[in-house]
Amino acid sequence: MAGQMAVDEYGNPFIIMQEQEKKKRLKGIQAHKANILAAKSIAETIRSSMGPKGMDKMVVGPDGDVLVTNDGATILEKMDVQHHIAKLLVDLSKSQDDEIGDGTTGIVVMAGALLEQAMNLIDKGIHPLRIATGFERACEVAVMRIEEIARTVDIQADNQAAILKAAGTALGSKVVSSRKDQLARISVDAVLSVANLERRDVNFDLIKVEGKVGGKLEETQLINGIIVDKDFSHPQMPKVVRDAKMAILTCPFEPPKPKTKHKLDIRTAEDYKKLHENEQRYFRDQIKYIKDAGANLAICQWGFDDEANHLLYQQKLPAVRWVGGVELELIAIATGGRIVPRFEELTPEKLGKAGIVREMTFGTTKEQMLVIEDCSNSKAVTILVR
Repeated sequence: MAGQMAVDEYGNPFIIMQEQEKKKRLKGIQAHKANILAAKSIAETIRSSMGPKGMDKMVVGPDGDVLVTNDGATILEKMDVQHHIAKLLVDLSKSQDDEIGDGTTGIVVMAGALLEQAMNLIDKGIHPLRIATGFERACEVAVMRIEEIARTVDIQADNQAAILKAAGTALGSKVVSSRKDQLARISVDAVLSVANLERRDVNFDLIKVEGKVGGKLEETQLINGIIVDKDFSHPQMPKVVRDAKMAILTCPFEPPKPKTKHKLDIRTAEDYKKLHENEQRYFRDQIKYIKDAGANLAICQWGFDDEANHLLYQQKLPAVRWVGGVELELIAIATGGRIVPRFEELTPEKLGKAGIVREMTFGTTKEQMLVIEDCSNSKAVTILVR
């Protein structure tokens, strides 16, 4: 009777509703398929860069800059992705990189393979939410199985053989795979030197990677300290400062400048001498503040002119200028010093301490860099990649 009641002289409303429902569902399935195809295309793009025989990708940026890499996170980061589901895969890769630091390609390829299988299930008429629930249950089973077969590994045993093998595996598919054993040892030493094994935590901010062209890859070395790509401001300053007490400054070595527009007329030699004497007094006062605090090395974020530089040399106070803000912060953290914005605020407690600060010269171009070693407060290390 219900079926007969649904029929009238103009047709069957029930059948019309059924057709509308079918069209709506078909449209939804097509949308899901389009999303899966977008994600699959991303996975296919980076699949060929996976594994020890993976090929490198050459990425050309909008400004014409060329990057050759087979790192999944880097490739996806440089890709101009518009589709919202494809963007989720890029975010997945970034999350893996931030959390684990490796496996960025593998996780995207795996996600693409799961979505490929989901396509077959959608074709069979299974609702996407049911498929998602199935994936979640499968994940729970997989995690339980991993916990069952997991075993504790002593990373210090056999000269850190287990962790060296893990680092070598991670480097095996990278561009630097030809020197993977040497770089694995450097990487392990760097991580273990800053790791807190009790808390199972590694502060990667204390590991600085400095690249310098003009050498061979095998000349890459681990330095137990901080490298600053600067040299001493005067060529005749000492190249080595032992038991360094550093004044870390963000104030420039120069007389204060009036904030308003000004004009100064100098008509006689006496006026010029007075001006010069005043300027010299400012420099001498600034150097005195540093000396009184007990510092034997000044590291400044800003530059200083030849006059100030010469006075620093005369006063036997080695100095480094134009040190970047990030490097300045790292030096302060590693040496236990405080960044001082005004000379008047300098005190012995605010000085950073290090065992040795030396100037390193290398390469045919005689490039110079400063190395700060035996830092008092921290185990900061630098990997110098050639």
